[in-house]
Parts: sequence; C-alpha cells; structure tokens
Amino acid sequence: MKLNWKFITRNILFLSLISFFTDVASELLYPVIPLYLSSIGISVSGIGIIEGMAETIAAISKTYFGIWSDRIQKRKLFIIVGYGLSALSKPLMVLVPNYFWVLLMRVSDRLGKGIRTAPRDALLSDESLSKDKGKVFGFHRSIDTLGAAVGPFIALMILMVYHWSYQSLFLLAFIPGVLAMIFSFLIKEKKSIKTIQEKKKIQFKELFSYWNRASREFKVVSVLIIVFYLFNSSDMLLLLKARTNQISDSQVIILYIIYNISYAVLAFPFGVIGDKLGLKNTIAFGLMFFGIVYLGISLFNNWYEMIVLFILYGVYSAAIEGNIKALLSNLVDRKETATAIGLFTTLQSATFLISNSLAGWLWDTFNSSLPFILSGAVAMIISVLLFIYKIPKSSFKE
Repeated sequence: MKLNWKFITRNILFLSLISFFTDVASELLYPVIPLYLSSIGISVSGIGIIEGMAETIAAISKTYFGIWSDRIQKRKLFIIVGYGLSALSKPLMVLVPNYFWVLLMRVSDRLGKGIRTAPRDALLSDESLSKDKGKVFGFHRSIDTLGAAVGPFIALMILMVYHWSYQSLFLLAFIPGVLAMIFSFLIKEKKSIKTIQEKKKIQFKELFSYWNRASREFKVVSVLIIVFYLFNSSDMLLLLKARTNQISDSQVIILYIIYNISYAVLAFPFGVIGDKLGLKNTIAFGLMFFGIVYLGISLFNNWYEMIVLFILYGVYSAAIEGNIKALLSNLVDRKETATAIGLFTTLQSATFLISNSLAGWLWDTFNSSLPFILSGAVAMIISVLLFIYKIPKSSFKE
C-alpha cells in the first residue's frame, strides 16, 4: 500500500522537531532522575510523591490553557512559553540537592507541559483531516519518541565513556531545550477572528464545564482510559523494578533506550493501523500489551527477559499514546479541541498522584511486585471493555 505523505504540513513537521529536541532533553534525564534522587537520599515513596505532585499540581493548567487557546484561537504563544519553561527548569533541578527544590523544578517542568500540551495537540488536529488523525498523531509521536531514544543514549555514552556526574547531565540538557524553543518560533498560524469571549476571565467552574456538554462517546472513552491511568504508575518505578533484578544502572538506561526505540519505530505504523482498523480497537490492543508487560516484570528477572518486556512496552505506548488524542479529537468540535484535550489531560494528570502514591505505598509496605500485578490486571480489564464498546459512526466530527 502506497502512503501519501501530503498530510505532513509545515506546522506538523516543526511541532514534531520541537517535540524531538524537548524529548532529547527530557529523556536524557528521565532514567537518571530516579538514580539521582536515590543518590540524595529520597525513598521510592518519596520519588512517587514527587512525580505525582508534579503532575497533579500542573494538571489544572492543561484545561485552563486549553480553554484559553480555544477562546482566542491561538496556539503558537502557548507552545513557545510552555516549551521555554520546561527547557529552563530541567537543568536547574540539581542547583540545590533538596527534596522541595526538586519538587518545585519538577512542577515547573510539568507546568510548561501543561501550558503547551492542549494548544499543540489542537494545532496538530487543526492541520489534519479526520481520516488522517491517527497518521498525524502517530508521526508526531514517532519523531517525539525518537528524541526519547537519543536522549538516554547520550546519557549512557557520557556516563560510561566520560564518567560525568548526574549533575553535569542536567546542565547538558539545556542545549536541546534551547533548540526546541528556536523551532517553536518558526510555527505559522492563521490570524484568529477576535471574539467578545477573549476579554472574559476564565472562571474555575469553566475548567470542567466541557464535561457537561461533551458527547456520551467522549465521556465513556475518557472514563475507561482514566480508570486505567489511576493504576498506571510512573515509568520511573518500572525502571526501579528492573533495577531490583540485579541489573546495573547502565543496563537500566539501555532498557529505557530499547523501549523508546521500539516506541519510536512503531508509533507511526500504529497510527496508520488506527486510521484503517479503528483507533479505539488499536488502543485496546495496546492496553493488552501493557498488562502483559506489568504482569511479566513481576514474574521474570532475567536480563534477556527484561529486554523482551521493554520492547513490548514500546508496543503498548505506540498503540495508545497518539491514538488516544486522535480518537478524542475526532469526537469533539474543532473549535473546542484544545478545551476537550486539555480536560482529558488534566484528568489524566490528576490520577498520577494517586497511582504513584499507591504504587510506592504497595512497594514499601508489601513487596515490589504487587503494584505491577495490580496495574497489569486493571489494564487487561479496561482493554476488554474498550473492545466491547461500540462508537457509532455518527459520533465522529469532521
């Protein structure tokens, strides 16, 4: 089958490059952060709370800035500010080896993501047709995740060859962050039509009011996926679990690189599959693989078994991450895409404090396998429910 690449517009390409460089910076640090936090005396529960608090405190911003972006029909400003804040906060994390400072910087990083996420995804949706949403979001995720593979590879090489400290890696992450900011200025957007609503302040009750007017299909899909996220802890805990199986720090980073390569290679193909065979069923397929990985990591501990599990974890991410937003954007009016995606990502982020705190507590109180067994079982159940649920064709918006 010959694929027509005309769906990749200038803005889609630049947004993908911005995400690439941002992920180089983020993922250069992501597998190192839990190791760094452990080195300054923060427990597994403490790491879980930091990640959960950072996501939860920043969560409300995703809906707020989504509504704001829809209200003024602008995307670029939010993208520039959001990526800029994240680029600055990452290297500052090691300025003070203190729990509360680390928490503040993680919140700032996530706040930057909150500012940019809904407007960026809305712009991706604005630039694509309904029949191409899976391909567009899949292409973006592939380039984004390629950066997530390059980042930890750079970290591994520097740690192994040059024996840099963790602190030096945080400062190095500033470079790709600046490159992402430069590309964000190259985005071109159409001039918006001024409306009276622009001058109105966004009230707190508006942050969740979209739920009342959302379609039944949007609500059902959102609820099922949010329930899954309630039991899906941070990938940092998955890396720490692998580390308990007598795997070295370098091997942990290699596993993360393997996962991201798998994710990057498969994200676009799964976007194409989503457009052809159905976005909902592709997401359900991905959740089944999540269940296999999380149940498997609680049972296996061999190095080669870990490699297989992290490849399969890439299959899970590739099948769901882009397709979730593609599916939801097809269930809402184009003028409210940022608001709808912002609300969903806010609810998703709000689950992180619960999921990470629960996983950390189960790990510390019982054993390191229990949180993964629970997460895997829930993912399997949600996968089956998504397969069963039917979305009428009339629900999809053009």
